[in-house]
Amino acid sequence: MASPGEADANISHVEKKKKPPVRYWQETQGKTKDDNKAEGQKDQQKKQQIQREKKRKRDEQLGGGKKVISGKSDPFPGPAPIPKDKLEKFKRKGKIQKPHQQHYKLKDIITRSEEASEMAQKQAARFDLLLPEDAGFLEGDEDEDTCMISQEDIADAVDITSGTKYFNLKLCQFGPYRLDYSRTGRHLLLGGRRGHVACVDWQSKQLMCELNVMESVNDVKWLHTEHMFAVAQKKWLYIYDSNGIELHCIRKFNDVLRMQFLPYHFLLATASATGFLQYLDVSVGKEVAAICTKTGRLDVMCQNPHNAVIHLGHPNGTVTLWSPSQKEALVKMLCHQGGVRSVTVDKTGLYMITSGMDKKMKVFDIRAFKPLRSYFLPTGASCLSLSQRGLLSAATGDIVQVYRDVWSTPVTKPYMAHRVRGSVWGLGFCPFEDVLGVGHGEGFTSMLVPGAGEPNFDGLDANPYRSAKQRQEWEVKALLEKIQPELITLDPSELSHVDRTTFEQRHQDRVEALGFDPLGKEKFVPKHKKKGRSSAAGIERRKRKVAHEDQRDVIRKTVEDRMKLQEERNKMKEKKAA
Repeated sequence: MASPGEADANISHVEKKKKPPVRYWQETQGKTKDDNKAEGQKDQQKKQQIQREKKRKRDEQLGGGKKVISGKSDPFPGPAPIPKDKLEKFKRKGKIQKPHQQHYKLKDIITRSEEASEMAQKQAARFDLLLPEDAGFLEGDEDEDTCMISQEDIADAVDITSGTKYFNLKLCQFGPYRLDYSRTGRHLLLGGRRGHVACVDWQSKQLMCELNVMESVNDVKWLHTEHMFAVAQKKWLYIYDSNGIELHCIRKFNDVLRMQFLPYHFLLATASATGFLQYLDVSVGKEVAAICTKTGRLDVMCQNPHNAVIHLGHPNGTVTLWSPSQKEALVKMLCHQGGVRSVTVDKTGLYMITSGMDKKMKVFDIRAFKPLRSYFLPTGASCLSLSQRGLLSAATGDIVQVYRDVWSTPVTKPYMAHRVRGSVWGLGFCPFEDVLGVGHGEGFTSMLVPGAGEPNFDGLDANPYRSAKQRQEWEVKALLEKIQPELITLDPSELSHVDRTTFEQRHQDRVEALGFDPLGKEKFVPKHKKKGRSSAAGIERRKRKVAHEDQRDVIRKTVEDRMKLQEERNKMKEKKAA
């Protein structure tokens, strides 16, 4: 323990350490020179640091560099440049002309849509670099012709997975067969003339369902998913699911011979033996349109994937184009001297290829409705089909021939050829695969055609590897984005324009019916004012003022028109003088 003397000494030492309270005006007096110097140095360092930050930010803004951890500016400022040819490849449309009037809301909508379109174009051009898959073609040796290479040689030369895609199904009892591939290219639907219907996951060779409808089958077609398909039977149209269960029997659609499904409109178009073209909306199960073509039996049919217009071939050698919104044909083209046997259209909607009883195969430019090329086939082509990459398959009897670039350069010999066991009744290229399906009298043959399929697929539209959840989400979005049948036209870009001629005609009819112009300018009626300001002279003065303003507008407009005419005349004179 500490002695009493030591404790008193400690207390006195603590008291000495305590300082008396200091007022704010007395604080500077108690500081030493060293303290003031240290504080001044700290303030100076802070100011220098702030100046350095400001300078760095200024340099970043001037140089366009990005802020990095090290504080240095980016040596490659801004986004990476995109090649112009890539941007042109994904260009959707030109710039919309904005209205001159004060339509602020419309101008804002147009500006935002243009910005979104430009951003989508740039993103697509950037992501195109990430698609290394390229479509290849079959190339022979120096003196070797590619059409002489057999399917067995191709299957032996390729890898095991691709080699399994060449196979034959011997179905002699119920043939000949029609076929259809799903939009994802994963599933195959077969329909035999004598009633046999089967759907297969052809890549894994797994049978999904098989049934015999006990009557003749004219055509089969997948609907929007691989879980529903339509079968055109002898009497009526039937809808089945992937388990073979009959969902619907549509008796309004009788004697159907050919079918086409429009995926973005959810429409099933059917052509019947009675000469009727009918449209069925599969999302609600209602008939949208029934058109009497007055051209007899309809057994040649295809669709234009670009604008969803239906092309029909007739026995008198004509091809007609149809839309559900019109009762008359949009276009009638005389294509052959005999009856039309088959029609197909490429995915860009620019070229149509037809074959007829006159043993000719013709290529037409749909934009000008004029023939580009004409080829003579010894026996004529009974079936035609185009691939995603522009390869054309033509069936002549029991021989299937494949051609390249039929519309750009004259073709003298086929790219590939293959003989099947019976007469061909159906042809179809598989999407996203180098495979051609052939339905014939002895069953089905899957051929390998290098360079036929598109190597890069759109995962949001038709994804071959999608799961059940992704398929459900896609189905809901597709139903929400369904296009109405009234919007099917020859030129889809016309939907963004205003039909001024029709508008003026309707406006004139309305004026005649009402007896006055509802859109015309109302006559000025001066407002009544109080306290003697609405005298007769004041009202007349206000009327004259408004009339003068209207007259000024008319005069200004006429002067501008005269100046434009004078400028045009001067330009014409300069041209003549030159």
